[in-house]
Amino acid sequence: MRTRWHLFAGAVVAVALGVGLVQSGLQMLAATDRPALPAGLSAYDRARVREGYVGAATLLGMSVMLAVFLTVFIVSTTFGFTVVQRRRELGLLRLVGAQRGYLCLMLVTEAGLLGLIGTVVGVPLGLLGTWAQSSLLIKLGMLPSWFDAPWDQGAVWAAMIVGVSTALAGVLAAAWRASRISALEALTESRAAQRVMTGWRWFWGLSAAFCTVVLVIAAQAARDLVAGLMIGLVVMITGSVALSQLSPIVVPLAGRLPAAVLRGNLIADLARAGVLHAVRRSAATAAPLIVLVGLVVGLWGTFGSLAKAVGVEQERLITADLVVDHAIQRGPDIAVASQQTAVPITVSRGGTTVYSEGIGIDPAAYLQTHKLRPRTGSLDRLTGRTIAIGPGMAAEGYKLGSTLKIALGNRTVLAKVVAIMPETLDVSENFFIPRALLPAGGRTETLVKVAPGIEPSRVAAGLGGKVQTVGEWAEDRGAAQQRSNSGLFAALMGLAGIFAAVAVVNAVVMSTADRRREFALARMAGLTRAQVVTVALIESATVVIVGVLLGSLVAAAALAGIAAGPYGLAALAIPWRLLGLIFSAALIVVGAAAAFTAQQATRPQPVSLLAARE
Repeated sequence: MRTRWHLFAGAVVAVALGVGLVQSGLQMLAATDRPALPAGLSAYDRARVREGYVGAATLLGMSVMLAVFLTVFIVSTTFGFTVVQRRRELGLLRLVGAQRGYLCLMLVTEAGLLGLIGTVVGVPLGLLGTWAQSSLLIKLGMLPSWFDAPWDQGAVWAAMIVGVSTALAGVLAAAWRASRISALEALTESRAAQRVMTGWRWFWGLSAAFCTVVLVIAAQAARDLVAGLMIGLVVMITGSVALSQLSPIVVPLAGRLPAAVLRGNLIADLARAGVLHAVRRSAATAAPLIVLVGLVVGLWGTFGSLAKAVGVEQERLITADLVVDHAIQRGPDIAVASQQTAVPITVSRGGTTVYSEGIGIDPAAYLQTHKLRPRTGSLDRLTGRTIAIGPGMAAEGYKLGSTLKIALGNRTVLAKVVAIMPETLDVSENFFIPRALLPAGGRTETLVKVAPGIEPSRVAAGLGGKVQTVGEWAEDRGAAQQRSNSGLFAALMGLAGIFAAVAVVNAVVMSTADRRREFALARMAGLTRAQVVTVALIESATVVIVGVLLGSLVAAAALAGIAAGPYGLAALAIPWRLLGLIFSAALIVVGAAAAFTAQQATRPQPVSLLAARE
């Protein structure tokens, strides 16, 4: 225990963070499933609050799925790595008579104890994570200020089961593999003992890679933006698993980078040899980094592409020249002025009531400034007591010709559905009504098409207020969507990203701290302590490069379906700045962790370490 405490501590950290992440997600999900609404709320406010709860529950469901995936992946790989690092110790036990069953039982018992300790530590972390997620969702406006996620025993038990069972599964598989190696092979570190690409690793890696390739082809063939986005979310997971399992194949190739960059340098040659010799260690360190980069860059690119596509779509659907933030009338230089006034509206059908916004339009002007046409029905019939279903409600099952009860201000009327618009990425327009039904007030903007031969800039100068070209207006719509998506990204990947980042540092510390004998041999061969630390630093930088490159490949595969969508590369948002930030931060953080751990591992005198080992 004294010599391997860093491995056990790393395993406990992995379980604690995983349990805390799963527990907080499940606790929040349970609280949003049973919304508590205070007395005195109006029907409109109650509907808006419930709508926010539904959105938060959907987001939290995705967050829990990511949390479970990260916990299973990171905890199992961490516990498997602890067994691999004790290969020589297990060989000694086999040499003195320990049977395979005894070794497996010992390792499983250790994993169970470490899992329980990690669970005990993880429960308070789960409460802290619940508070952080609640605060974020309240700040985003998805949950009301009075929201509270009380203690949920079921969520705690579920998180404990996930953490402990994953630890046991990870150790059991690694222990079974380690017990099959003979004692002499383990002690002499033969090729059989050092083999990384086992049959099961090949199976899981190639299976996940095959699924990823099939999904990417399906996303390309679909040529649909929404389908590409949904498939991309799955690709991020399957691609991360595939490249993490197959990373030992790539690591030796990247291991030659230090010597290629610094030719003839002794430290670079030693770093290259370290990466090539300890492929398992390098792959275990790169695995959580691959997942971190693949998920964070892939999700941010997905959200960014969705927001960008909203702007591209609006720009292509609108045939006007200018957008003005107030009412404009038709004039000598203005061929068409399509006023659109948004007002609160309540729509009832059967036992369902929707509280939303209605857009008052003039059908003729709308058709002259928009390419979008009704899926069924006609906007020409939008007169009198009628209503058209907008893109935001097109998939909600409204029937052409049905009658809806609508409330506008203090007025309630029965309106006939005369048109149903097709779905679009921008879901802000839910209902269209004739301008004659508009109550007083509302928010108006006007789409202006200038007369033939007139420069839009000349017309814009005399309109007053905020005047934008359609391109500028559409770009603002996309930017507004991106701001909203940024909040969703923070809620979805905030705690999960922190967990993956800590797992990267945890893997570096565990692998570097276990190299005390190797460092001692290097110092006995003539290297100074600073040179040994530099070797560890260069090795960690090489592993970071491998992890970021493979993670970027996962993100690129996830975004491939978007590039094949109807808007092509125009809707593709590649987060270069975020990728550069992650790469720089990983170099600094992982390098600092490796250097600090190597510094601590080289504090004892080399002779004392080698003598103790003998």
